Amino acid sequence: MLVVMHHTATDDDVRAVIETIEGMGYEARPIPGKQRTAVGLIGNDGKVDSGRLESLAGVLQVIHVSQPYKQVSREWKSEPTVIELANGTRIGDREVVLMAGPCSVESEAQILDIAHRLKAAGATVLRGGAFKPRTSPYAFQGLGVEGLKLLAKAREETGLAIVTEALETETLDVVAEYADIIQIGARNMQNFPLLRRAGKTGKPVLIKRGLAATIKELLLSAEYVLAEGNPNVILCERGVRGFDDQTRNLLDLTAIPVVQSLSHLPIIADPSHGTGVRSKVIPMARAAVAAGADGLIVEVHPNPDRALSDGAQSLWPDQFEEMVHQIGAIADAIGRAAAAPLVTR
Repeated sequence: MLVVMHHTATDDDVRAVIETIEGMGYEARPIPGKQRTAVGLIGNDGKVDSGRLESLAGVLQVIHVSQPYKQVSREWKSEPTVIELANGTRIGDREVVLMAGPCSVESEAQILDIAHRLKAAGATVLRGGAFKPRTSPYAFQGLGVEGLKLLAKAREETGLAIVTEALETETLDVVAEYADIIQIGARNMQNFPLLRRAGKTGKPVLIKRGLAATIKELLLSAEYVLAEGNPNVILCERGVRGFDDQTRNLLDLTAIPVVQSLSHLPIIADPSHGTGVRSKVIPMARAAVAAGADGLIVEVHPNPDRALSDGAQSLWPDQFEEMVHQIGAIADAIGRAAAAPLVTR
């Protein structure tokens, strides 16, 4: 439920609404807006009697949010959410943000080399896995905390923000210590204790759509983070399981405009996992930007043939540079722009 206040409502009027909601046994969350303030009522599973709220001074109207996800929906917040990182990157704004890097952090030389090259090409966020979920228990699982330290060193040298995955609640806090964005991978999209714990950190959280998840389920996963008081969620379409084996997954680009019609949260696309085939990454990156994605997260490796994970879908650095050039033209055509390069330190 959303209690919309009149533009002439005083602070005392807003406070009275909050106290009434809390007196009813629910949580009240003020939502300041450009024209007027609204107060969200959360904690209810069903419809709430709005009579006590409608009669309060300063209340313009009471809106019953129809979606099962409340704070994520556009009914709750009509303006797009923009998430600003410490290095000035703004996700959800006019600029298309580029997140790029290797699937896994493999060594200091590897991550520092690619970080400098990605920054020069126009990326503002460095992706790299320190803890890796692998289908086989015998595959490379990442460098763990040492990988996080190497990512932090790359950030110090380049100014790139860091996005890296948290696999479990036990290691989430150490990931949050190093990361600018905590990634929740597709396999963990419905790991609700992990989502709640990530929400409690206050750090931006990137949630990848599960392999067989509906858009509704993706938005409900985001609701878990917002329910902990953390509004900084980025959604990611990374492909769902299809029946054709020509690509790794089926990149569902329809999800981009659908999510934007239902939610105020920014959404990016992952054409690397979405296709699993290097030659398909750039075409689908172009398509994602044309569809309105707020950013891309792409795997780029200095030498994909020697990558310890996901080499087949990783771009070479010169291919990434070409991709940036191509999507820049598409962004311009639809009234957007590629994110401005970071100022050299």
